Amino acid sequence: MRFVVQRVQYSKVTVEDQVIGKINKGYMVLIGISAEDTKEIADKMIRKMINLRIFEDDNGKTNLSLKDVKGGLLLISQFTLYADCKKGNRPSFVKAGPPDMAKELYEYIIHECKKQVEQVETGSFGADMKVELLNDGPFTIWLDSDEI
Repeated sequence: MRFVVQRVQYSKVTVEDQVIGKINKGYMVLIGISAEDTKEIADKMIRKMINLRIFEDDNGKTNLSLKDVKGGLLLISQFTLYADCKKGNRPSFVKAGPPDMAKELYEYIIHECKKQVEQVETGSFGADMKVELLNDGPFTIWLDSDEI
């Protein structure tokens, strides 16, 4: 599983000219799910993401978590995080999880995040989405379940 966590001042996702998810201060998270991923892996990734201390405290040090600043989450499924570009110029996505399985895990992640974070917004699984954000910092963290 892969999460690209971007600290944002705001972010929104639009599908067919309709804003379906919008947050102010918080994380916009791109979520890639592989065929080997499980709920246990998702739990580990959620814990790590929510507890990241990447917001500034009163002294300007990145010492505060999402909960500390009462930030929101905008969770976007993105299978292209598993693009394999080793051969040729056209990416292969064979490492991405099958759609039904990935959708189930994506929905599980949303459900579990809602237990811990007051505002959780989402994209639409499999839709053509337009994502807008103002990256704060910029501050972007790559979390890979194989590395945490």
